[in-house]
Amino acid sequence: MEARKSTPSKSYKLFYQVYPLLLLLLPLILKSVSAVPYKIPRLTPHIRTILRNPDSNLSSPLLSKDFKIYFYTQILDHFNYGPQSYATFKQRYVINFKYWGGGNSSSPIFAYLGAEAPLDEDLQSVGYLTANAPHFKALQVYIEHRYYGKSVPFGSMEEAMKNESIRGYFNSAQAIADYAEVLLHIKEKLSAQDSPIIVIGGSYGGMLASWFRLKYPHIAIGALASSAPVLYFDDITPQNGYYSKVTKDFEDVSKSCYKTIRKSWSEIDKDASKPNGLSILSEKFKTCRHLNNSTELKDYLDTMYSMAAQYNEPPDYPVTMVCSGIDGAPNGTDILGRIFAGVVAYKMNMSCYDTNEYNYPSETSVGWKWQTCSEMVMPIGRGQNDTMFPPSPFDLHQFIADCKDLYGVPPRPHWVTTYFGGHDIKLILRRFASNIIFSNGLRDPYSTGGVLEDITKSVIAVTTVNGSHCLDILQPQKSDPSWLVEQRKKEAEIIDGWIAKYYADLLALKK
Repeated sequence: MEARKSTPSKSYKLFYQVYPLLLLLLPLILKSVSAVPYKIPRLTPHIRTILRNPDSNLSSPLLSKDFKIYFYTQILDHFNYGPQSYATFKQRYVINFKYWGGGNSSSPIFAYLGAEAPLDEDLQSVGYLTANAPHFKALQVYIEHRYYGKSVPFGSMEEAMKNESIRGYFNSAQAIADYAEVLLHIKEKLSAQDSPIIVIGGSYGGMLASWFRLKYPHIAIGALASSAPVLYFDDITPQNGYYSKVTKDFEDVSKSCYKTIRKSWSEIDKDASKPNGLSILSEKFKTCRHLNNSTELKDYLDTMYSMAAQYNEPPDYPVTMVCSGIDGAPNGTDILGRIFAGVVAYKMNMSCYDTNEYNYPSETSVGWKWQTCSEMVMPIGRGQNDTMFPPSPFDLHQFIADCKDLYGVPPRPHWVTTYFGGHDIKLILRRFASNIIFSNGLRDPYSTGGVLEDITKSVIAVTTVNGSHCLDILQPQKSDPSWLVEQRKKEAEIIDGWIAKYYADLLALKK
């Protein structure tokens, strides 16, 4: 396996290939984001892949020399035998050999399953593999999800997304089949046939990890699924679960902050209805561009509060930051003045605030839009007075119509539960699942769609009261609280048990 190095010039070339597509899709993306009932918050282990950072794909920090980049010639379609199915593309994966005990010792393989973003940011931010590799003498493998980063069929997202036939191969079943092929290829090349594999993923990647264990138990002996909302499909989880948890996070930090936010939406509409109201709001919130309507501002605040709750990480705790600004505004400050003080506290003092910050199209957002408009239909909404947000129910019929307008085909809202399961989860997992850790921080809004109770002795829920989205698999920090350290330790102990049992079975069968 000869390592290949990517160059900045290739990244620039890719950016300029994709950029025309992004401009073309911008009105559609912004329209769909503005329609709050159909906004499915991104699933990603870290917020940095959501925020606008035009340079992130062009000049990412250099990786440690321990990370070696490879490309696997991947088949386009694993489930058909038509001529186009045999088309291939290059799929990127990365290996860190530093701590590996080697194939002869049957040392384990930790495989990180990439999700809806290029692999680059995960290599910097996901530290669980590197932190635990020395103890396990594990090989670290990171595999990029098809259609993201360097793993886009036919060279660019533009070509892939404008071709209706090619676009159809962009789904989770194909993705985990990719992972199966890459992992078997690695075991063969490294003569590591007896090395047990543990798959690890966060958020959407956590769903993929749990589904991989269910679909490919002969390849992976176990899975760590961090912050995986596998139950946020169909009617299994209440629509308002996500926003109810955001609301509770704010109310737990400060009731006065929560009440101010709750009152602010009508105040925004009241100001917007005045003569020159949008100009007044634009000035009051120091927006970088003049507001076209009050929805732009409300969507910006909606997403800011949601992201603060989803990624409410120590030591800063964004929800506390927002509320400290709102509650700490000078006496006499009106409601919208307090809300703006919360923006400043969280975003820091800036010359202006970009209300499109969360909406700019990127290769990732274009891909995730397709995924949510095909199979990843997560009915997230809220009703009348059941959260601190204005009502915005999820209308499945309208969602289907909107997606059909965008792509020419309707989504399949029930396919995930048909293919992977979800209904009667306790009974089903008890009967045929094993060796899965579902880890969740209970302050994460997506935890409302997670598995929060032990199913069996080996299908285990590991939760932390104060944890946030995917916190357990991120890079360990000296400032990490003791409960987070203990969570990671418990997960490692469970995996240790799986591997010990595997070695015992392997030894018994070889006698």
